[in-house]
Amino acid sequence: MTSRGVVLSSVSAAIAAIPTSALASEDGQVWIAGSATIKLNDAWRLSEDMSARFSDDRNGLYQLQSATLLHYRLGKKVTVAGGYVHSPQYSDGDRIALERRAREQVTVDDIGRIGAGKISARLRMEQRWRDNADGTAWRIRPYVKYALPLVGKTSLVLSNETFLNLNTTAFQQQDGLDRMRNLIAINTPLLKNFTAEVGYLNQYGFVRGGEDASDHVASLSLTASF
Repeated sequence: MTSRGVVLSSVSAAIAAIPTSALASEDGQVWIAGSATIKLNDAWRLSEDMSARFSDDRNGLYQLQSATLLHYRLGKKVTVAGGYVHSPQYSDGDRIALERRAREQVTVDDIGRIGAGKISARLRMEQRWRDNADGTAWRIRPYVKYALPLVGKTSLVLSNETFLNLNTTAFQQQDGLDRMRNLIAINTPLLKNFTAEVGYLNQYGFVRGGEDASDHVASLSLTASF
């Protein structure tokens, strides 16, 4: 298959993976993110991720998130990490909740190839708490990414992340399959240590006994590595 054929088939696969439903409520959103990773030595790295999310339905900013993680490389392809996430929630300009998370994850790079593209995967677990709400909410987030080189170091990125709730609490009200995020984006270096990624993300929420939710997200992120 030619490179063009691989690109077209990859895009088609990503679009086909996005759930569709005539009963899903829709929302337009913008997500802006920035992250920095500092190499401490050959094995250890420290990262800080920050993001702001905006929604039409919630009249602007609805979530800020800051995640601090310490990473350890077990080998050339495998990295484990753990840390803390601080995430205030907003509606109509007012803060309505504060969520705190413990996060653990395992990342495996270059686990397979399709054409010239590489596949990587991550398994993330989180324990979540909210102020003024009882219980510890547990969930896992399996993630898979396909990166296909286009020109130079610019690549087409396709990814899927699925959220699986392991229990219920006052604020995590259903267990099992909760949501799915499918992304198609272009990733390109800007400077020696900086990379930008711009794309479209569909976040589909599965609601038992109610109307599903489909968020159409313009996604922009900037990554720095030192």
